[in-house]
Amino acid sequence: MYKPLFVTGIGTDIGKTLISAILVEKLKCDYWKPVQSGELDNSDTIKVQRLVSNEVSVFHPETYRLTQPYSPHKSAAIDGIGIDEKTIIAPKTDNRLLIEGAGGLMVPLNNHFLVIDLIKQLNAEVILVSQNYLGSINHTILSIEALKQRGIPVKGIIFNGDENTSTEEYITTYTQINHLGRIPVLTTVDKNTIADAGKYISL
Repeated sequence: MYKPLFVTGIGTDIGKTLISAILVEKLKCDYWKPVQSGELDNSDTIKVQRLVSNEVSVFHPETYRLTQPYSPHKSAAIDGIGIDEKTIIAPKTDNRLLIEGAGGLMVPLNNHFLVIDLIKQLNAEVILVSQNYLGSINHTILSIEALKQRGIPVKGIIFNGDENTSTEEYITTYTQINHLGRIPVLTTVDKNTIADAGKYISL
């Protein structure tokens, strides 16, 4: 049985949800976002569901639905609750499960538990979403080092957006992590372009 795939990014607004939709459509796997902060009427689950065409994937409900668009620990505090990591249990499914994280690896869920700890708890394999910008080499390598330090397996890196061959080659050569592909800037994002974008990923 495959380990769950956990899609995380080197930062916020890197394109995790877009990449998640492409992967769910390509692999026809299930989707689960354990913690949603803000945008409850247009959550990441709703966004991915709207972009996926296949009829196999199941979209599992979030464990925590927080009303405010902040880091989960802050959003939970505003909502008057605390996130208990022991309650975040992967849904049962016979299909492969793709899990989308909140923000980057060091985003806090409460005062002692980070997203990277959740990945370890769920025994998942990471797909790291990177993007080419000034500073992205640093952010990507730091993310990989943190994952390696905790013994978390990394399936590979997907680059999202504009191409920078030298940056991508440096990151993959230095980290020895698989380059799974790069999604070009999509001028239109709909079911057709999401289905077509799967061709850019080797997985």
